[in-house]
Amino acid sequence: MRVFLAFLFTMKKSFPSVVSRAFARLTLVASLALSAQLPARAQAPLQAQLAPVLVTATRFDEPAAALPFGVSVLTRSELERSGVVSVNEAIMKLLGVAGRADYYGGGDYGLDLRGFGTTAASNQVVIVDGIKLDEADLGGTRLAGIAIDSVERIEIIRGNGSVLYGGGASGGVILISTRSGIDRARQNAARTYVAAGSYGLREARAGASLAAGDVTLEVSGNQRQSDNYRDNFKSTSDGGRLQAQWQTDSMRVGASHAVDSLETGLPGALSAMQYQSNPALASTPAASATINNQRNSVFAMAKLGVWQLGIDAGWRSKNLDSLSAGVSTYQYAIDASTLGVRGKNQSLLGQAHNALTLGYDQADWKRTVPGTWGSQSQQKSHASYLQDDLTFVSGTRLTGGYRSENISQDDSASALHDANHQSMWELGLTQPLSDSVAVFAQLGNSYRLANVDELGFTAPGALLQPQTSRDAQIGGRWHAAATSAELRYYRNALHNELGYDPTLANANSWSGLGANTNFDPTLRQGVELEARQAVGKTLALRLNLARREARFTQGVHDGMDVPLVARSTLAVRADWRPLPAHSLNAGVVWVGEQFVDYSNLCRVPAYASADLRYAYQLRQLELSFGVSNLLDAKYYTQAFECAAGVSNGIYPEAGRAFTAALRLSF
Repeated sequence: MRVFLAFLFTMKKSFPSVVSRAFARLTLVASLALSAQLPARAQAPLQAQLAPVLVTATRFDEPAAALPFGVSVLTRSELERSGVVSVNEAIMKLLGVAGRADYYGGGDYGLDLRGFGTTAASNQVVIVDGIKLDEADLGGTRLAGIAIDSVERIEIIRGNGSVLYGGGASGGVILISTRSGIDRARQNAARTYVAAGSYGLREARAGASLAAGDVTLEVSGNQRQSDNYRDNFKSTSDGGRLQAQWQTDSMRVGASHAVDSLETGLPGALSAMQYQSNPALASTPAASATINNQRNSVFAMAKLGVWQLGIDAGWRSKNLDSLSAGVSTYQYAIDASTLGVRGKNQSLLGQAHNALTLGYDQADWKRTVPGTWGSQSQQKSHASYLQDDLTFVSGTRLTGGYRSENISQDDSASALHDANHQSMWELGLTQPLSDSVAVFAQLGNSYRLANVDELGFTAPGALLQPQTSRDAQIGGRWHAAATSAELRYYRNALHNELGYDPTLANANSWSGLGANTNFDPTLRQGVELEARQAVGKTLALRLNLARREARFTQGVHDGMDVPLVARSTLAVRADWRPLPAHSLNAGVVWVGEQFVDYSNLCRVPAYASADLRYAYQLRQLELSFGVSNLLDAKYYTQAFECAAGVSNGIYPEAGRAFTAALRLSF
């Protein structure tokens, strides 16, 4: 207990970036040292049957099969067997979610759950161990900074999650639970991982859990270096995490400190001619960037009779510095804090089971841009919400929820001071048709406000209005012993959608064109199929298929597709154990073509990428060999310019790459 209290005290201190990097390396060394002292533990085999899935999508644990919306789940064993190296890669390869290369590299990708294109990051929420990580600018959330070995489970809420998670959740919610964020029995354990591969890849990860009575200490560290597949794209990333908790049958209290850093070259975008002649070329050979993140949190959960209570508080910072030839060209510092308090009461109403969830969320986000043209921006919010679930003896479940949220925004660059109030509601129904089949439906609304970057670049006199959406989805589930399938249809009707229109007249722009604006009405709709099949104890299959439409329904772009939204995506995954100790994990991801511009004249061509990983288990040691982009396809996921019907502003993807790795689990 003294260790836990001392940790709570030390995490209040602020770590400069140099100390953060030292902490990351120190935790890696400490994890390696602890790993050598713990007893061995064997790897779990595949299961012949698909077990029921518990999720935290409603901010408390409950079965996914009862929810009136879709939830996709990735477990730690699936992540390890696939060989993915980041949260982004896992969601893209295993669930078929379209992703676009991030400008800052380092393995980061922008994810697009339901067809929002360039504004996808602003229309979906990211939660890590109960803490909301979304930014109030266009910087995005660096998911690649979350060490993949620390992740226990990834959940994707398919569709509107605004009542429980607030603004910007029209497209869905990404929930990441680390090993220390899961409520489960603790034991001594450790793991180490080293890898080397193409493009100068060198990687090391380590982690350990130490349990002493009711107290557990968890530490992990990681380091990754790569020359990468383009000139001026060499990157180095470090990360570390320390977490302590005290757990009894009725209470769990803990705190954590995590850091991650990235140093990377910025090769820039290519023209179509450059891409065809040499995709490895750097258009900006002297550009580079550093990103440093710190995340601190405390949490507590308790069971008091018919109540479950929880509190999560987080403090984080992000520092970014973009440079050209070693001279800073753009930098900022972000400091943010969040507080969430929630309670769930379970009782009987006659013969029906009633679950009432009440909660309060508070957030404070501040960005400081130094220099002559610097600025300070701040966004504060506080919200109250309730959700009630009534489940009858027949299994019919009715859900109703409401959220009231107040948001204030201040920006010195645009002299903005604005206060806004938004309310959200939802209704849901889950109806079992048999022991293995159920249907569900959800109706609701969602919103998002213009972020500080959007507010800072508009046409003269323009005042950006809140984006609103009416959301609906229906679906059906089928679950048998070794098979599960879910089919969903969704529809989002948006008004005043926020985004950047390069065709809009703007006297504030040096070219006279381009501004952030409220678009005329737009529509998102689509069908999603998710299926899993276990074939005996040796083969597991997974399928994710989506067909979507994202288009303008009125105004100057009426009938046009929203740029950078793939109409179709497909991901197929197989995990095969042909012999004891031998395993093969393979997958194919196909992403349909996307338009680059609002006139739909330029395209990002459809592409397919396959990967394969072989692993041999020798007691506690796993040796693996993996190949990504197996067929060496030449493709790109990001392009943002259109000239005379030709796509430009291209960010190429890597060709075929090999990785050899050793994993030791104790």
